[in-house]
Amino acid sequence: MTDAITTRPPATGQSGIAAQVAARLERARTTCTAIPPASDDLPGLDLATGYEVQRLHRAQAGPLVGWKLGVTSRAKQMQVGVHEPIRGFLATEHVLDIGEPLQTRQHIQPRCEPEIVLIMGSDLAGPHVSASDVLAATAAVAVGIEVLDSRYQDYRFTMPDVVADNASASRFVIGTPVPVAGIDLRLVGVVLEHRGEVFGTASGAASLGHPAAAVAWLVRSLALEGEGLRAGEIILSGGLTAAVPVGPGDVVVATIDRLGSLELACQ
Repeated sequence: MTDAITTRPPATGQSGIAAQVAARLERARTTCTAIPPASDDLPGLDLATGYEVQRLHRAQAGPLVGWKLGVTSRAKQMQVGVHEPIRGFLATEHVLDIGEPLQTRQHIQPRCEPEIVLIMGSDLAGPHVSASDVLAATAAVAVGIEVLDSRYQDYRFTMPDVVADNASASRFVIGTPVPVAGIDLRLVGVVLEHRGEVFGTASGAASLGHPAAAVAWLVRSLALEGEGLRAGEIILSGGLTAAVPVGPGDVVVATIDRLGSLELACQ
């Protein structure tokens, strides 16, 4: 007589695809090894499944501290063939303190970009939230630097791929918050410096015409899943210039009018 062996049948359908992609990305993160895009051999990966992968990773991450937006430039949306931004979550594992260096060896292919950061002063949710509603609920704004790190080889991916990869979220640091009253976030000038040279310039309007408009899209998107923003959460409203690749010894400085300057050293 032999013992019966019970095996779990393989996962099928979109949930099965999500589980496969989540496992691949987790291995890539933990081993710091870039992988081919999941869409190369999983043609069933769509945006909805990409967000399902995100939720699986979010369930395993540290406490939620906020959200990030990607593909907020109209030109970028046209380039990649989408009509709206994408979103990702921010957890405690993503936080860098001011003055804390970026340990590049802990990442695969890190890149930095400047962000206008909104700090929520009150909860905000609903399917019809506007940019004005966002500004009314914002306690303060700050200059930020986001560190992107795609787990896909050469940053090659489809939109479902990058959504599954939590919009390439890796680390972020924010400067000292300042009151938003009296600041037109569309018009603030943005400069990104790398190794002491200007790498890129922009204005706040590079993020969907207004950073608050980008955050309003985020709130409406979350409302479809019964979620919203909470007081105290940090929102990265979208990259304002191209992202610069960084390595050991590099220094990146983001300067935004009225919000100040922020430096990130890389080791």
